[in-house]
Amino acid sequence: MEATLLSFPSHSLTKTQTHFLSNPPPFLSSKPKRPSKLSIRSAISRNKKEETVETVKTQLDDCQLIAAIKYKGFTVKQFQDLRRSLPETTKLVVAKNTLVYKAIEGTPWEVLKPCMTGMNAWLFVHSEEIPAALKPYRDFQKEKKLEENDFSGAVFEGKFYAPGDFKTLENMPTRAEIYAKMLGSIKSPASSLVGTIQAPARELVMVLQAYVKKLEEEGGGGGGQ
Repeated sequence: MEATLLSFPSHSLTKTQTHFLSNPPPFLSSKPKRPSKLSIRSAISRNKKEETVETVKTQLDDCQLIAAIKYKGFTVKQFQDLRRSLPETTKLVVAKNTLVYKAIEGTPWEVLKPCMTGMNAWLFVHSEEIPAALKPYRDFQKEKKLEENDFSGAVFEGKFYAPGDFKTLENMPTRAEIYAKMLGSIKSPASSLVGTIQAPARELVMVLQAYVKKLEEEGGGGGGQ
């Protein structure tokens, strides 16, 4: 139904009629309503949050360890210096606890929840060399005198490590050390080999891999003579 604009002689218009013609109701106005600045900011904020969650989910692929660092008081330059000090297999992500938890919820990494208080930056380690991945931050922390900015927690192989448990992670044997231990056990009495077999499953697997590699190398060498 079309709206009919009423016409009145100028001398017969009342104040109410004059106001009506000067300020027509919204349904008679042809000007489109522009989105408010608030709604635009909300949409941008929502998109950024979704991008952050996806970034965290991407980092979970082939991840060996996630560690949280208290970063309150960090400067932009300190973040830049820290990122440069990390190995290529370790990524630093600054994200709110709620967004990180949203990304890890329902996964084995969910046990990281106890350290999700305060302001955290997150280390995603894509390497089995855990001590080598954690050492750069320890060196950075000592150099910059950031005693208050300690690790607030970590998850490795489905287990949560509190700040007081980090020595266990930082003192884990390297792959080379495990190989050396395995090769030494092969040449030593049976009792030593039993001790190696009783080691954690992860170490045993690496030991067996080293042994297979050694046998392959010896077999290859013998075939060439």
